Amino acid sequence: MMSWFKKPTLEDQLFDLKFTSKQLLNFSKKCEKEEKAAKAQLKKSIQAGNMDCSRVYAENAIRKKNEALNYMRMSSRIDAVAARVQTAVTTQSVTASMRNVVSGMSAAMKSMNLEKVSNLMDQFEKEFESLDVQSQVMEGTMSNTTSLNAPSNEVDSLMRETADEAGIELDLNLPSGVTSTIGAPSATVPAEEQDLSDRLARLRQS
Repeated sequence: MMSWFKKPTLEDQLFDLKFTSKQLLNFSKKCEKEEKAAKAQLKKSIQAGNMDCSRVYAENAIRKKNEALNYMRMSSRIDAVAARVQTAVTTQSVTASMRNVVSGMSAAMKSMNLEKVSNLMDQFEKEFESLDVQSQVMEGTMSNTTSLNAPSNEVDSLMRETADEAGIELDLNLPSGVTSTIGAPSATVPAEEQDLSDRLARLRQS
């Protein structure tokens, strides 16, 4: 019997938040359709020259447009709150006051009291100001430890070290990188050998 009246967990309330966010988004889409319908009626009414009805249809279209925007904003805000609750659960940083606010929000959403939900979200966001700072620190740490790009100076150093071990002269400023290998014929002639070659050439000419 007691299990029937079990107090909802934070995970249960997190589910309620996500469900309500989707429900409000559906309400927004419904209002958008009604806005389009009112605009179509407005067009027909204007073409018929009925200005009184046209004004009513125009008011309906504007009202539905505003309702759609309000539902969408509320859905987005609740979705953001749900993401913060998920972060709090994951990092085990949920406080008692946060639980109370979420519990009250869950009850208000069931009655679709959006004004009360909005007020509770204001309170909830204040509770999460410190958590936001903690999340930013955690995200920064994770970003540093999971970075796929190694520092370029370390890459260059390793490349040069490996080239030295392989007996390869490496110039990272050149497109190919490799300039010569140890034991391979040199592309440049030493100065002494060049001087000797010049002397032999002059002797042959004389």
